[in-house]
Amino acid sequence: MSGNESAESSQADVDPSVRQVCANGICMQTDVVEAKLDEGNIQEAESALREGLSLNFEEARALLGRLEYQRGNVEGALRVFDGIDLQAAIQRMQPSVTEKQPSKKGRTRSVESVPCVSQHAAGLVLEAIYLKAKSLQKLGRLTEAARECVSVLDAVEKIFDNGIPEVLVENKLQETVSRAVELLPEIWKQAGCYSEAMSAYRRALLSQWNLDNDCCARIQKAFAVFLLYSGVEVCPPSLAVQIDGSYVPRNNLEEAILLLMILMRKVYLGKIKWDPSVLEHLTFALSVCSQTSVLAKQLEEVMPGVLNRIDRWRSLALCYSATGQNKTALSLLRKTLHQHEEPDDILSLLLAAKICSEDVFLAAEGVKCAQRAITNAEGSNEHLKGVGLRMLGLCLGKQAKVATSDFERSHLQSEALKSLDGAMALEHENSDLMFELGVQYAEHRNLDAALQYARKYVDATGGSTLRGWRLLALVLSAQQRYPEAEVVTDAAFDESTKWDQGPLLRLKANLKISQSRYIDAVEPYRNLLSLVQAQRKSYGPFRNAPQLEEDRVNEYEVWHGLANLYSSLSHWKDAETCLEKARALIEYSADTLHTEGMMLERQGENDKALAAYINALLVEPNHVQCKILLGALLAKMDSRMLPLARALLSDALRIEPTNRVAWYHLGLVHRDDGRVADAADCFQAASMLEESDPVERFSSII
Repeated sequence: MSGNESAESSQADVDPSVRQVCANGICMQTDVVEAKLDEGNIQEAESALREGLSLNFEEARALLGRLEYQRGNVEGALRVFDGIDLQAAIQRMQPSVTEKQPSKKGRTRSVESVPCVSQHAAGLVLEAIYLKAKSLQKLGRLTEAARECVSVLDAVEKIFDNGIPEVLVENKLQETVSRAVELLPEIWKQAGCYSEAMSAYRRALLSQWNLDNDCCARIQKAFAVFLLYSGVEVCPPSLAVQIDGSYVPRNNLEEAILLLMILMRKVYLGKIKWDPSVLEHLTFALSVCSQTSVLAKQLEEVMPGVLNRIDRWRSLALCYSATGQNKTALSLLRKTLHQHEEPDDILSLLLAAKICSEDVFLAAEGVKCAQRAITNAEGSNEHLKGVGLRMLGLCLGKQAKVATSDFERSHLQSEALKSLDGAMALEHENSDLMFELGVQYAEHRNLDAALQYARKYVDATGGSTLRGWRLLALVLSAQQRYPEAEVVTDAAFDESTKWDQGPLLRLKANLKISQSRYIDAVEPYRNLLSLVQAQRKSYGPFRNAPQLEEDRVNEYEVWHGLANLYSSLSHWKDAETCLEKARALIEYSADTLHTEGMMLERQGENDKALAAYINALLVEPNHVQCKILLGALLAKMDSRMLPLARALLSDALRIEPTNRVAWYHLGLVHRDDGRVADAADCFQAASMLEESDPVERFSSII
């Protein structure tokens, strides 16, 4: 071993069973030294090392302590280290190293330009302090261990005031420094000193320690894990370490994400090896802050072959589904479920079914996926059978909305409830399932069952979710129990924040309108407008499209609802003003044209109203309210239009079978056309539905 390297024990080349210790180009066997240590003669063992290897007192003691540590005698090693004044040794070697240390501009100087004796001494002394810290850590004396570890780093900064020269990167000294840098925050964490641990992590990453890529990556990962899971909110980096124009994380989560993304970038550049746990932590962090689009980009950048492609497709599908890009997510899941890939992957089947349950035109595909998932829910996946039944029920319920016949619709609705009840039998405590069953029963006008599940859901969630209160209030309104519905709405106000009260204010207004208390309904709308103004101020004068979509209070809906209210009061000027406000936000809207048509019809301008309804259907062909009003107006204007009116009303009922207004006007058409029996059936249906009609559609809370 060359003289400029710090001493290290190694196996002998001739006989691996013989232990040796080398320094200054001289090697000696350790059996004599170990024998003296076993006898407790530390001074004699030290003398043997000094004479055999030409060492001074501190160097001999440092080697002796390391030998005891390697033998597993931690307490013995600590006794040896306690006999050295390590700080005094550092003070003595400091001038000799700093005197000839190469400057930053001269870092390319050869290794011979740095004094060999000083490097050797520094390496031995610093390693002794590091091993003393390790010994204290193993003995549970964590505060003392941390203090010794800090002294290693302080000593390095004193000896090498411009950072460790690159010429020493391969030296044993660098290894000791790297280990000390990595150890310090771990000791502070074990001691429960989290603020000190955070400072140690930042010192490790911001100071010039010449850490190799792997060591730096381990520290960055450990710091990110600490930030994510410690439960301790740390302060942002101090101004002293911030660079002008650089991104400064504001909290634990942002700092952890930044560190993990740096690690991912190092993987892509080939600086460190792939570590799947980094992606797992990043997935958790980005999911917590709903930044799954960023996670999707990270997944897409992972080199092919690193991740299993099925896992990548499934993870990407989850990310895109969370951001509302269901079309892209479903496309990825179809690739996953291809017959040549993994057609029976239960997680992919369930996610595909969930996505399909949100679209009436994909519901049939979702039914097939859910059925396959239920079939494959065996063995270790048996616990997912309840999830499969739940998805099947939701998909069947959506499929029923586009059924071509009453018989098919009734059958699908019955099967949907059967599946959801089966899921509830397997998952008694699933609050989301309680809510979905409540909505399904409410839409089928089984109000007693709906009320039962709505109350269960509110109790299960402790009243913490707005949709539970809304469902309960709507079911009560459908039972014509308006005072109780208002009490529930007021209770929901107490459990919600200001920004979440928009739907409650609309519900409160509609409850008053249903009781013909139109003047009282104006006040909730005024409060809604106040929320709109506060929302505008929070964004400032310039808002982009994504911000408009994320508004908790939809300004267009407020102005449109207020226009309908003033129209009911025959305040035409005020209603028109509100419509103008709504048109300024959405220029072409079927809802706006529908309201405009109603106003014109009430003022006796039937031709203009007819034009408004037709224009609304051109904008949105399946707008139910416009089909109803257009059919009713045509039947009233000309008896020759009765067949067309009947077609429009029948089509409206195909889309929304529980619309009492459509049944009523269809009854009028049948009566005027001489179909008395059909008219009676329609009037009876309208009367029954009126008794169970909520102030808002139940589907509005899904």
